[in-house]
Amino acid sequence: MSEPTRARRHAAQEADELTPETAAELAVAGLDPVAVTTIVTNALAEDLGEAGDVTSAATIPAEQTDTAELVARADGVLAGLAVARAVFDVASSRTIRFSDKAHDGSHVVRGDVLAVLNGPTRALLTAERTALNLLCRMSGVATHTRAWADALAGTGATVLDTRKTTPGLRILEKYAVRAGGGTNKRMGLYDVAMVKDNHKLAAGGVAAAYHRVVSAFPNVPVQVEVTTVAEAVEAVEAGATFLLLDNMTPELLREVVAAVGGRAELEATGGLTLAHVREYGETGVDYLSVGALTHSSPILDIALDLRPRA
Repeated sequence: MSEPTRARRHAAQEADELTPETAAELAVAGLDPVAVTTIVTNALAEDLGEAGDVTSAATIPAEQTDTAELVARADGVLAGLAVARAVFDVASSRTIRFSDKAHDGSHVVRGDVLAVLNGPTRALLTAERTALNLLCRMSGVATHTRAWADALAGTGATVLDTRKTTPGLRILEKYAVRAGGGTNKRMGLYDVAMVKDNHKLAAGGVAAAYHRVVSAFPNVPVQVEVTTVAEAVEAVEAGATFLLLDNMTPELLREVVAAVGGRAELEATGGLTLAHVREYGETGVDYLSVGALTHSSPILDIALDLRPRA
């Protein structure tokens, strides 16, 4: 069997681990069901090891079924419900029924029931922590992002994420940013070229580095990092239409906007805090990129509670 054929068969097998409803929900969210299944499968394998869920196997009859609820333990913004659903699909071989009671991007308050699940008790408890780890993490990112988006409302600036993500979870964390009202910048090193300090130094300057990228990858968008007004002007005159303004004060950002505004999209980054974000958003820049959205967001506390048995 050829490698492409093997890869397609493997992808089909992974997709089959999800119910059609789960796969459809992931697709609507812009998440690849196969990629999510891979993440979920690896996360479950990390938790189960070779022996599996020894506690549930020892204490719960294989035939027992129960109903459980996913419940918010704090106020915040929900993200990742379909990902949690995928965990229960994989852990139960699609035998758990999952009913959404909320939707991603919505504000939830402590005590809200987010979903109701029914199925084999062992599978419910085996999947519990993995599902919550992903759901709490994603909802935490969405909650944090919403705070930044709300703080920028009316300024004309948009909050962006960065590549400072948890290895292996980038697609989930960047989805959570979208659910929270932010915008994704680039998914990796491949879809947007970013000319930074070391590239400029190695190439011999801003213009030289920019032209080399454009020449080598003419169809890839290029962003150039600048730290002074002079560098911003040089980059724009070289043809750059997207600038990253690194560690500039609001006053310096206004100078750059006056010098090159309208000729390039402008993104401010570095040293940004939620307490002062509006001051930066009102300088006239188009974007503010915040690595903390994905590297420092606290989780949103969510729990799984079995309903009492009659």
